[in-house]
Amino acid sequence: MSYDALLWLSFGGPEGPEDVRPFLENVTRGRGVPPERLDEVEQHYQHFGGVSPINALNRAAIEAVRGLVDLPIYFGNRNWHPMVEDALAEMKAAGVKRALVFPTSAYGGYSACRQYDEDILRARAAVEDAPELVKLRQFFDHPLFVESFADAVRAAASRLPEGDYRLVFTAHSVPVSADKAAGPPEDGGHLYSRQVAEASRLVAAAVGVADFDVVWQSRSGPPQVPWLEPDVVDHVEALYDKGVRNVVVCPIGFVSDHLEVVWDLDTEARERAQELGMGFARAGTPNDDPRFAELVAELVAEHVSDGPVRKLSGFPALGCTTNGAFCATRCCEPAKRSGAGR
Repeated sequence: MSYDALLWLSFGGPEGPEDVRPFLENVTRGRGVPPERLDEVEQHYQHFGGVSPINALNRAAIEAVRGLVDLPIYFGNRNWHPMVEDALAEMKAAGVKRALVFPTSAYGGYSACRQYDEDILRARAAVEDAPELVKLRQFFDHPLFVESFADAVRAAASRLPEGDYRLVFTAHSVPVSADKAAGPPEDGGHLYSRQVAEASRLVAAAVGVADFDVVWQSRSGPPQVPWLEPDVVDHVEALYDKGVRNVVVCPIGFVSDHLEVVWDLDTEARERAQELGMGFARAGTPNDDPRFAELVAELVAEHVSDGPVRKLSGFPALGCTTNGAFCATRCCEPAKRSGAGR
């Protein structure tokens, strides 16, 4: 099957102080997030001049991929400009009939996978006679993803004083109910947290670390709703109480050093560790590693030239769907809200 283009589909982020509030309102629309939480998160962005690094990081990664794939690449976001609807309209105007879609998330689950299918559905509904869109698969267990993180952990550990360190993996928290519903129902749910745990295990094994922790960050929902725990800052404190004096934090759930990484880890977690007198080093994400561009090129090659499907786990290769279809009936189905303000 032939393809005319690659659509790079991401989350989006503000690129100026005036963008921050409307961006956050786009992100949280319909999720019952209290206004005071938006006020708090807005200050995180304003701390960095109202600019998230995510769009610039995506553009840099796209440029790296351009040299490896023989397809024009378009860039569209879910929550901020350039919006995916505009990117798809541009693709149609250029004569694109069928395109691959690279979502900038390695995992399954509602926010990590199904919501990108919903982005595709929404964009295609907004563009008459839209191109056919084939989403690339999840890649949390791709050898290049694992190798990049393993080298990043080694580099972080080298910045600490000699001696033992505790390796802590972190990913974006989600509601417990969302994780329970993650994946095809017949597989028992919890696909997101199981994949994060498996990616962590693979990276730890590559580094030669047998014992490690998986924790969570960046929760944003109302306080009465249970989310995956423990939080990374709470966990740093707990490690200190157990006598740990050096910690390496690896943001295994993220592909780039965007604001949730630089605030939650480089700011909050680092500052708490320093207050406690702990050595703290944060591993980098794959975004500017040449292997990340190679990974995307390999995922494209699986479709355009029957390239090999390289995986390091026994998880099925999920996430590859056409025109916003879901992987399975009720796969990663979001929980229905009930009651005012929920």
